Amino acid sequence: ITCPGVLLKDKQELYLNVFVLGQYGKTECVPAVFPLFFQERLVFEKEFANIVDPGDLVKLLEFDTAVLELIQLIPPVGKILATYEENTRDFLFPDPKLTHGRRGLEREILMKRSPSFT
Repeated sequence: ITCPGVLLKDKQELYLNVFVLGQYGKTECVPAVFPLFFQERLVFEKEFANIVDPGDLVKLLEFDTAVLELIQLIPPVGKILATYEENTRDFLFPDPKLTHGRRGLEREILMKRSPSFT
């Protein structure tokens, strides 16, 4: 995660909280210095027992929301610095971009700064 020109005044570690397909996952903590590198994989599995038509699955994913939160471990419960929300279909299967790169391994998203993140 990059945030050009920003130095965090609080030095507590940060992590990503991810909510996808009705499941939560979070990364390990990293030092509070940009750029942040999360070198791990989060796995979310869900079985759609009553879905037989792929079009129905697409509709279901469009009504679900994927949420990512960048959280700093500031007591007592942590402080959300930035968030990203998108329907799960577009999050899991983004439109092709005109840039080169290894598809699926690198993604660029723009997180929204929290009002408390100055």
